[in-house]
Amino acid sequence: MSGASLHERVASSLGQADQRYTSQRRQLVDLLAGAGRPLSIPEILGTQPGLAQSSVYRNLDTLERAGAVRRVQGADEFSRYELDEELTGHHHHLVCTNCRRIADFEVAPRHERSLERALDAAAAQVGFQVMAHRLDLFGLCADCS
Repeated sequence: MSGASLHERVASSLGQADQRYTSQRRQLVDLLAGAGRPLSIPEILGTQPGLAQSSVYRNLDTLERAGAVRRVQGADEFSRYELDEELTGHHHHLVCTNCRRIADFEVAPRHERSLERALDAAAAQVGFQVMAHRLDLFGLCADCS
């Protein structure tokens, strides 16, 4: 997605939530867009030392409530943040239980369809209708294994 299109969509989401698209929120969106993986607040602060921690928390919360950012829980006490799938496309996560890094991965379309059918069938057994899914695999990354 082009930068202008991304920023227009985030601005629209924020506007619908009666929020402004401030320069700090734009900076966070740019950082998350370029990261290629979910980032923790310490990682965000490490790459953007001029940002105040309280502002990062507050702005990420606002972006999350507006639907532009989503929180990903890892294998430790830190939440990580990434742009919402509506902005980036559907993907899943590999969570290393040793170094705690989270990496994005995509499944081939035919496997994604098989996964969706399996999840729909499992959910239907208990009367649940699946609207969307997130798949996080926990294990060891290549560096840690």
